[in-house]
Amino acid sequence: MTTRFTWVGGRSSVDFTATLGKRLQTPIERIPAAADLSRWFRDAGLTDQSVPVSGRTFTQALVLREALYRLLAGTPLAEDVDVVNRWSARPLPGPRLTRDLRAEPITTDAANLLSVLARDAIDLLTGPLADRIRTCAADDCSLLFVDESRAGRRRWCSMNLCGARAKMAQYRASRVD
Repeated sequence: MTTRFTWVGGRSSVDFTATLGKRLQTPIERIPAAADLSRWFRDAGLTDQSVPVSGRTFTQALVLREALYRLLAGTPLAEDVDVVNRWSARPLPGPRLTRDLRAEPITTDAANLLSVLARDAIDLLTGPLADRIRTCAADDCSLLFVDESRAGRRRWCSMNLCGARAKMAQYRASRVD
């Protein structure tokens, strides 16, 4: 069975943290194998090709994911900044120009894509939306999202999922009274 990914974060680095769901209950691993990480890269729009992921890179990706989650959630461990900085410091391939002045597709690998995620998180954490990173208000959800609403009072990772459940529970509670 193919795992479905969650896309409610608003940024690729935030969506990457959602590959582990239900952190506060029984965690749901959405990328249990290297092939799933490769599929996540494609589904996230970071590449249009299948990217091989070694076992070592897969393990390192999970370490990066957890460091990103803690940093974005505001609960970092001492080593989390170092983990993100190591990935961000990796050189990325630039575009290539052919002799007939056309852009040649960039060949990339999983490590480069993890570097892109680290750079996205740094941009988010140091940019104007840094104080708009939220954790879903639902008791059974731990997903992060960037609140880009005008008022800045978004509470749910998704109004269609957690928000709708919370509103239904509130409605049912009011009917009991």
